Amino acid sequence: MKGTNTTLRNAPPERTRFKLQGRSVALDRRVHAARGDLADLSLAGTLFSAHYARAVPLTCVAAGTPILASASPTAEAVSELLRGERFHALDVTTDWAWGFCGHDGYVGYIRRDALDVEEQATHRVTAAVAPLFSAPDIKSTIADYWPHGALFTAEAQDDFFACAEGFVHKRHAEPVSQEEPDWVAVAERHLGQPYVWGGRGHRGIDCSGLVQVALGRIGMAVPRDTDLQCEGIGTPIDNDAGLQRGDLIFFPGHVGIMTDGKTLLHANAFWMAVVKEPLADVVARLATDHPSPIIARRRICA
Repeated sequence: MKGTNTTLRNAPPERTRFKLQGRSVALDRRVHAARGDLADLSLAGTLFSAHYARAVPLTCVAAGTPILASASPTAEAVSELLRGERFHALDVTTDWAWGFCGHDGYVGYIRRDALDVEEQATHRVTAAVAPLFSAPDIKSTIADYWPHGALFTAEAQDDFFACAEGFVHKRHAEPVSQEEPDWVAVAERHLGQPYVWGGRGHRGIDCSGLVQVALGRIGMAVPRDTDLQCEGIGTPIDNDAGLQRGDLIFFPGHVGIMTDGKTLLHANAFWMAVVKEPLADVVARLATDHPSPIIARRRICA
């Protein structure tokens, strides 16, 4: 990576000529990295662009950092990366990187100082929040707080996992190889967390972020936004069928998780938090603006 306004173009020694197979097509720019001057090299046969770049995988080293719609600290947050997750950079300047998230392909801008070289994580935070101790001692100074789902590379040391930045208590993390039996229980660990647009668990989370991070714990690759989730995960539930734990309920621009046949778990802007409440209450609240509040019911077969 070079200095300001340097595009990452790891081109082969000989210039390659790309040829479109048919017309350039319109793609969903949320999940296809293409902008006016540059596109992901993988799109070269599909989409015309003035320049193409091969993505360079990097690792988020901040506890959590937003993915923004443009290269400005005041831009809208469209998603979020947690510590240890990958970002595939296509263009890097002094302050910003443009590219896409490794876990879902979501495109946006991220602060350059939140990224470092690619890292192979060995452990994952399982607590709602894990203090990062400066020494292997619970009375030591807290260097940072890592969110649920943060990934890091560490070795066991007495009651702690020792990593480059500090020490995480063994009660707060586990090896990434350890399986999670109940993805809804993962979502429930976020109860009480503030609702934050674009959040995925660092100091806040939104409705589709909650679904994504929880299902991600059982190895399901889930799209970022509610419309993509409604189209791409689970199977439809018949209107006359009863609901059960783990069913997803989709509303206009919103999604929630059933914890049993009647209770919905969701991050929402009404309560500005992750809460559990009767599904009937949510439907009644939305009915003033939407005659048919529920637009889809889908079952996850995990």
